[in-house]
Amino acid sequence: MSILSVLIKLSIFTCKDFLSPPVIVMEMRIDELSIDDRIKEILQRKGFVELYPPQAEAVPHVLDGRNVVMAVPTASGKSLVAYIAVLEAALKGRKSMYIVPLRALAWEKYEDLKEFEEIGIKVGISVGDLEGSGEYLARYDIIVCTSEKADSLLRHGAGWLGEVGVVVADEVHLINDLSRGPTMEVNLAKFMLFQSVQIIALSATIKNADEIAEWLNAVLVQSDWRPVPLRQGVLMGRKIHFLDNGSKEIGRGGVEGLVEDVLQEGGQALVFVSTRKNAQSMAERLKGVASRYIDEVKDELEELAAKMEEEEGNLLARRLASCIVHGVAFHHAGLDNRMRRYVEKNFRKGMIKCIVATPTLAAGVNTPARRVIINNLWRYSQMDGYMQPIPVMEIKQMMGRAGRPGYDEVGEAILMAKSEMEMERLWNDYLMADTEPIFSKLASEPALRMHLLALIATGFAVTWEEINTFLSKTFYAQNIGTVPEERIWEILDFLERNEFIESRGERWKATLFGYKTMTLYLDPLSALIMREALEGKRGSEFSYLHAICATPDMRCLYLGRKDEWVEQKANEEKILVASSMADYDFFLSEVKTACLLEDWINERKEDEIIMKYQVGPGDIHAKVETAEWLLHAMQELARLFNFDVVSMLSKLKLRVKHGCREELLNLVTLRGIGRVRARILYKNGFRSVEMLRKASVERLASLPGIGKRIAEQIKEQI
Repeated sequence: MSILSVLIKLSIFTCKDFLSPPVIVMEMRIDELSIDDRIKEILQRKGFVELYPPQAEAVPHVLDGRNVVMAVPTASGKSLVAYIAVLEAALKGRKSMYIVPLRALAWEKYEDLKEFEEIGIKVGISVGDLEGSGEYLARYDIIVCTSEKADSLLRHGAGWLGEVGVVVADEVHLINDLSRGPTMEVNLAKFMLFQSVQIIALSATIKNADEIAEWLNAVLVQSDWRPVPLRQGVLMGRKIHFLDNGSKEIGRGGVEGLVEDVLQEGGQALVFVSTRKNAQSMAERLKGVASRYIDEVKDELEELAAKMEEEEGNLLARRLASCIVHGVAFHHAGLDNRMRRYVEKNFRKGMIKCIVATPTLAAGVNTPARRVIINNLWRYSQMDGYMQPIPVMEIKQMMGRAGRPGYDEVGEAILMAKSEMEMERLWNDYLMADTEPIFSKLASEPALRMHLLALIATGFAVTWEEINTFLSKTFYAQNIGTVPEERIWEILDFLERNEFIESRGERWKATLFGYKTMTLYLDPLSALIMREALEGKRGSEFSYLHAICATPDMRCLYLGRKDEWVEQKANEEKILVASSMADYDFFLSEVKTACLLEDWINERKEDEIIMKYQVGPGDIHAKVETAEWLLHAMQELARLFNFDVVSMLSKLKLRVKHGCREELLNLVTLRGIGRVRARILYKNGFRSVEMLRKASVERLASLPGIGKRIAEQIKEQI
C-alpha cells in the first residue's frame, strides 16, 4: 500500500476552517502573549516590546494551531510570528521545519534562531547534500532548510519527519517562480497530508493571497501596514513627485542627486539597476558622491577594502574594494557568497553608505535603507531573448527595502522618469498598480517529470487514482480547476518509455535507473543525457564535462561576439551526447561552459577565467558546485551503465571540486591547502602527505604563501 493511500484511509484531508473571521487586535504586548516566559525574556532583551498590528492579528491564530498565511509588506514582522510558532513548538517537544527559497536567507534565519539555544532549543541548518537522508537532523528541534533540501528529505523519508508539528514556508509568493516554485508547491502539498502539521506561509503583498490561503486551508492575515511609512515617488529633472501629493526639490538630477540628497540627511541608499555591468559602473560613478560622507568611518573602510583584497585576491574583489574605500559597493550574483555577505553586513552596520544592486538583493535578505532608487524598469529575458518590463510585484519588493525600523521615520522609494509622459506611465503602471496574481508553475514539463517520478519512486503515489488525488491537492489544480489528466499521462508515458518506471498492472514501480535518478535529485532528462554519454564509447575528460553541461540541470554560459574560438574547440573534441547538437547555438554554449570547467581543473588563474569568460567569482563557484554534483550523479549512474569509467569520473569530480590537476589530489584534501598552496608545495618537492610528514615546520613555513600558521596546521593534520 502506498503512503498516499494510507493517508487517505486515515482521513487526513479534513480541512481546517480557513473561513473563520480574523481576530483584529490593534495593540498587544509581548508580555501579554500565552507563550513560554523564557521566549518572552529573550524577545524583550532583543528590543521586542509591543507587537505590530499584523503580528497581533496573526499570533493568536498561530498559537491556536491554525494554518496562517501572512501577506504583508517587507519589514512588517512576518519572521517574528514564525519564530514564536517554532520556538513554542520546540519547548512542547514538537519539531519544526523553517523552509526558505535561498541559502543566504537560510543562514540569516538560522543565526536569528540560534540566539534562543540558551533555553535548551537545538537549531540545525541544511542547505546542501540533496542525496543524503538527513537522519542526523533528528537531534534538532528546529531545522532551517531550502525548498530543495526539504523535498530531498521528503523523498528519502527521514524517520524524524513524523515528529514535525510546524512547517514555515517563507517567501511563499515564489510559487510563481519557474525554477523554485514547483518544489515549494509540492512540498506544501505533501505536508498538508501529514496529520497535525501546522503550516505558516509568509508572503509579500500579492493580489490573490486569498487563493493561497484557501489552498492551504489557512487564516489569511493581509495588511498594507508598515512599521516605517513608505513614500513612493517619481523623479523628473530635479524634482521628486510623491504619491501623497508632496514634492521635493533636490540639488541635482539623476541617481547621483538622489543619493547625495539622502546621504546629506544621514541616511543610506539602495540603487537597483538591471545588469551587473550597470551595477559596477554606477557604483564607480557614485564614489565621488559617497566619499564626502564617510569622514567618521574612513579608516575602517580602508581596512575593510584591504581585508577584502587580501582574502579574495581576484579582479572583481579589487574593483569592489576600490568602491568600498569610498563608502559605496555593488552587489550581484557574480560576487561569491563571502563577498556578498561582506557588503550586506557592512551596509547594515552603516559603514557602506550606498549599494548599487541587481534585483537579487530584493529577494528576502535583510538590507533596508532610507531611500530606494529604482533606475531601470526593464530587464533582458534570457528565455525570450529580448527586454521585458519587470513585474509590479518585483518592483514593490524592491521598494519595500525602504525604511529602516528604529532608524528612519519614513522610507522613500523613487522611480526615474525622463518626461512627463513617462512619469504618468510609471505612476499608473507601478505606483498605483496592484501586484500581479501568482500562479502555479508546476505545469512546466521539467517540474512534472521530476516530481511525478519522485511520487512513484518513493511509493507516495503509485496508481493513477493516487497520483490524481495528490495532484488535486496542489495549487496547480486549484488554479485551473481540475487535474490536467492528458498532460499527466504524457509525462508518465515519457517516464515509462525511457525506463524510469514500469507498469505492474494498475500500479507503477520505479526501475533501478528511475530510483537512482530520484535519489540523485536529477531531472530525468539529465539522467537520460548522462546515460547516452555513458553507453557510448569511452570519452575524454572533456567529453564528460560536456555531457554534464548538456543537461538541463546545468545553467550554461551565453555565447558572446568574441567567442568564435568555441566552435573550433567543439570540432577538436570528442562529443558523446549527439542529441545536444540539435540546436547548434545551445550546443556551443554547452561547449563554452565545459571549457570553463576544463580551465578550472587545469589550474588556470581565477582572474584569467574571469576575463576570458566575462564572469564573476560567484559564477565560477556556482558552475563548479553544480558540476561537482552532476559528476557525482554521473559516477553513480556509471555503476549501472559503464562501470569502467567510475574511477575516471571520481577523479574528475575531485579535480572539479578543488580546481587542480590530478597530481595535486592528495595535497588539496588537507584543510587550508587549496589549489594554489598545493601547487607551491608540489613545485618545492612536497608531492605527497608522506613527504610533508618528514618535513619540519620551519622548512614548510619558509615556502612562499605558506608561513608558520599554515605549516603548523599541515603538521597537526598529518
